[in-house]
Amino acid sequence: MNINHLSGLATSLAARGLLKLDKLQQITSAAASEQKALVSYLVENNFISSLELAKFCEAEYGIPLLDSESLELDDIPEKFINIKLIEKHHALPIYVQHKTLYIAMSDPTNVSALEDFGFSFSMHTEALLVEETKLNKAIEGLLDDGTSALDDMGNIDDIEVDESDSRLDESQSVDDDAPIVKYINGVLIDAVKKGASDLHFEPYEKKYRIRFRVDGILHEVATPPVNLANRFSARLKVMSKLDIAERRLPQDGRIKLKISNKRNIDLRVSTLPTMWGEKIVMRILDSSAASLDIDKLGYTDEQKTKYMNALAKPQGMILITGPTGSGKTVSLYTGLNILNTVERNISTAEDPVEINLTGINQVQINTKAGLTFASALRSFLRQDPDIVMVGEIRDLETAEIGIKAAQTGHLVLSTLHTNSAAETLTRLLNMGVPAFNIASSVSLIIAQRLARRLCNECKVPLEMSDIELSAIGFTEEQVTRKNNLFKPVGCDKCTDGYKGRVGIYEVMQMSDELGRIILSDGNAMQIADAAVSEGMYTLRQSAIMQALNGVTSLNEVTRIT
Repeated sequence: MNINHLSGLATSLAARGLLKLDKLQQITSAAASEQKALVSYLVENNFISSLELAKFCEAEYGIPLLDSESLELDDIPEKFINIKLIEKHHALPIYVQHKTLYIAMSDPTNVSALEDFGFSFSMHTEALLVEETKLNKAIEGLLDDGTSALDDMGNIDDIEVDESDSRLDESQSVDDDAPIVKYINGVLIDAVKKGASDLHFEPYEKKYRIRFRVDGILHEVATPPVNLANRFSARLKVMSKLDIAERRLPQDGRIKLKISNKRNIDLRVSTLPTMWGEKIVMRILDSSAASLDIDKLGYTDEQKTKYMNALAKPQGMILITGPTGSGKTVSLYTGLNILNTVERNISTAEDPVEINLTGINQVQINTKAGLTFASALRSFLRQDPDIVMVGEIRDLETAEIGIKAAQTGHLVLSTLHTNSAAETLTRLLNMGVPAFNIASSVSLIIAQRLARRLCNECKVPLEMSDIELSAIGFTEEQVTRKNNLFKPVGCDKCTDGYKGRVGIYEVMQMSDELGRIILSDGNAMQIADAAVSEGMYTLRQSAIMQALNGVTSLNEVTRIT
């Protein structure tokens, strides 16, 4: 090997006399045989110190040397973290400025790293020098950190999908369609990484669209070629164990993904025939991402106390209401988690089981096999229960069995789809449940929504007039605190100025007065007025309080209430 065959860095080291040519030739060959970067091999084997090599590169190539003690991983833009590129090039994107992505490197002659990062993110790239030891420490920290971009999920190729017993038409097999498989795996990883709750795969006449629902809002993330629509749907249906030959009728299935040794994720899949192909929607059921800490859900101290008091009762019914995606399941599981002790027998009937809790007997409803909420609830009552949870009261039969259980010494938790706490009582009446049964069995109703949390990194103060605030529902006292209001901006660490969600609650505790209104055939408005006079915060008032605490924005207040 002569000097012309050495790498750019090795050539410079030889030309400046830091290492002899024959020694560098041996080092380069040894590094190649061990599949290590030259810089890493030089420093690890003490041929040159990390700092000495960095200062040489700074002087030789005129590239600035970062003098920070260590790289701050929290400051790295998450969307620019690509584990495969980082490991391949031993380089780390650290920040964006003036539409340029700056890459921390210990070998400034590694032009292919700049090209690969630039191509992947469609950005201009520039190198910044970092000592090899510090760069190595930062990359190892990123790979070991559970909050890294892949969130302990490994590489795209490492996803394991349980495809046993898939009903696959051999003439349309997609098992060997590697690019489609890899693309779909990448989309699923990206969805989990971004905290999406749902994925939408949507075919149109001249466009194919993929959207994620993040913090309750849909965002378009990709528009692959429309001619791939059938291959996408076939692959997703194979993963879901559905019949890929059936394109005329809706189908429902599930996917079990093993993302890593520590993390498994279930997805609930629904297909729907449309004009231009099958729309597929996937709900991510990620139990590891759910927080069951009641102090983190957004309850005020008074609301939390009411919920805890209802959970402490030996009998009665607790109902949690709201539209799909309003966080009812997490509120239910939080209560069950509090009640889950060795002294209690707890059974749940769910469709689907979204979070697995050790110590609780969870039953997956299977309507086709005859296992309904009502039949499961009947079985629970023969199993010596203390607490039962019914995923949803959908009909009079389930409601009557639940109320009977609440009247005979059991604590019952369930959900309904109503817009407010007061409307829950009238909904039960409309189902046909006698008023006296409702008044004597229901102990607490929680209506809830989820509001997006403002990003603490970029939110800015909001200015609004007193008249505008009063029109939204601010009291005179709340108007005086308007300096605490903020609005979203948007930055690298959030989505449109928001990051995460917080619960907004309307907690209505049953009282003698509310019971009298129900028995006298009162309407939802009368029930709500009486509850407010007894101290209940409406959804709008609860949302305003969260806005005044700087947690959410007024746009969210008006959007969800």
